[in-house]
Amino acid sequence: MYVTGRLALLVALGVVPLILFTAAGAGPWAVAGVWVLLCAALGAADVLLAADARTLEISRRLPERALRDQPVAAELSVRNLGRRTLRARVRDAWQPTAGAPTERLRLVVPPGERRAASLPLLPRRRGELRSEFVVVRSEGPLRLAGRQTLLAIPARLRVLPPFTSRRHLPSRLARLRELDGNTTVQVRGAGTEFDSLREYVRGDDVRSIDWRATARAGTTMLRTWRPERDRHVVIVIDTGRTAAARVGDGARLDAAMEAALLLSALAARAGDHVHLLMFDRVTRARVTRVEGAPLLPALVDAMAPVEPQLIDTDWDAAFAQVRGLTQRPALVVLLTAADDPEAARAFLASLPAVAARSRLLVATATDGPGDVPEREDAAAVYAAAAIERGRSDADRVRAAVVRAGGDAVAASADDLPPLVADHYLALKAAGRL
Repeated sequence: MYVTGRLALLVALGVVPLILFTAAGAGPWAVAGVWVLLCAALGAADVLLAADARTLEISRRLPERALRDQPVAAELSVRNLGRRTLRARVRDAWQPTAGAPTERLRLVVPPGERRAASLPLLPRRRGELRSEFVVVRSEGPLRLAGRQTLLAIPARLRVLPPFTSRRHLPSRLARLRELDGNTTVQVRGAGTEFDSLREYVRGDDVRSIDWRATARAGTTMLRTWRPERDRHVVIVIDTGRTAAARVGDGARLDAAMEAALLLSALAARAGDHVHLLMFDRVTRARVTRVEGAPLLPALVDAMAPVEPQLIDTDWDAAFAQVRGLTQRPALVVLLTAADDPEAARAFLASLPAVAARSRLLVATATDGPGDVPEREDAAAVYAAAAIERGRSDADRVRAAVVRAGGDAVAASADDLPPLVADHYLALKAAGRL
């Protein structure tokens, strides 16, 4: 049961009969008591005449999955199985990050009929969003009071990473087509595959002349090359405590996911095999042996519920998982924090074993230390010292990664995905993958 503001206003209006009857000689307390009892009786009658919400059949219509920060068209359907007309306000109990409207839905449903109302959602957080119940307030005909009922109607919406770095994909695919021989550009390197023979033209690399084919054809023939396919790309995303750091408008983990999705889409189009591992001390997500068009849906679905864990990552266990993904040499891309020597100590100790058998790239999303301010006062001096210390620490970690046999890149959350994709293309062009 609940009461509305109308009942409170009705009780307040009792001042009028109180003044009138008191002036006529009646006792004020008796008049007030009678008025309160009358209001209570009207409220109780309103509750009894309100439709029973337990006779309702409520269902939702919404997609199973949606992208973060994208509107979701949801609908709430109410069917009245009772004998009285339902006049109700309905609240669907989504958590705040679902972006549900704050105002309650107002419905009037005659007996035996069904009414539907749109409930647009705008999810602002990746992961699993749930609504466990719906609250219905059924009003009486006088709208003084009514019945409030909580109905257990669970619903779930999985919010996927938005993949905003998709905008960089067309330009990288164009460069990939150039490397793949779809244009007149041909590349040659120690790790490239033979593509075809063609006649030599002025300006070609004489080292690519095929002398046996030249002898057979009677004219100078040239070998053309294309980047190797069927390679393995293993992407490891650190979900330990450093992944919870704020970078740009989100967490470092979100920036790592964007870089992983762009690289995966590019590598899949290049004909390479992509493996994903999200790890801290246990495996939080794993995608392997998925090829072609199903790859990206599988990746975003696996990434969606993963959140940073406030624990240190066990890198020995993580690299053991990497070795289990593929026995062939691969490109291993580690998306983690590589700007603090103390936090990276265990990570750096495990790198040589990985770099000995695979190409290694360590990518870090960072805000960057920024510009050094003018040293005008003590606060500016301390700020400048902190910036210089941050730069020095990041340089030390990157140098340690290079000494271990890997490559290190760092950029802002927006710039990291295309930077990682460009590094992958550069390895393809150089024949080092």
